[in-house]
Amino acid sequence: MIDLLEMHKQFLGPHIKEGGAAADFTMGNGHDTLWLSRGVGENGRLYAFDIQEAALNSTRRLLEESDAPRNYTLIHDSHANAALYIKEPICVGMFNLGYLPGGDKSITTMRESTLAAVDSAIGLLEHGGGLCIAVYPGHAEGTAEGIMLDDHLRDLSKYQFCVSRFQIINSPLSPFFFLVEKK
Repeated sequence: MIDLLEMHKQFLGPHIKEGGAAADFTMGNGHDTLWLSRGVGENGRLYAFDIQEAALNSTRRLLEESDAPRNYTLIHDSHANAALYIKEPICVGMFNLGYLPGGDKSITTMRESTLAAVDSAIGLLEHGGGLCIAVYPGHAEGTAEGIMLDDHLRDLSKYQFCVSRFQIINSPLSPFFFLVEKK
């Protein structure tokens, strides 16, 4: 069986550059943050965002207990404000929308901030960069985010971006993801 949430790393892998900048726009428990930190390496830079203190604590603990390079900045702010913190092009960005795994399911990403964050992330992508956006349609806001992003990403210029959608079509409530690649 395909694990879409692992598969997105296969699609992003070729975009990660040693010494590059990357962003985890929804750090959650830090697993993608760790993967990105290792990917850009000691000379790279990683920015990770979350609005929940529990996410920052969990991620910090994971990074400190691992062999992660000390190349990261954990930011306790909305991903919609990413451009206030990131002042350089990124080679890779990741979003895992929805709620913090193991956390309060009433606290989710929201369409308004997600749209602002995705637009900011697209603007930060360097040429050849990749952005993965995982959507969780198993709750009302997740379904609405997926529809909004599908509509919005369709309008990106095919001359500047390649936008793909990966979904298990016979399981409509399963997570799916968009891959945005800047040409």
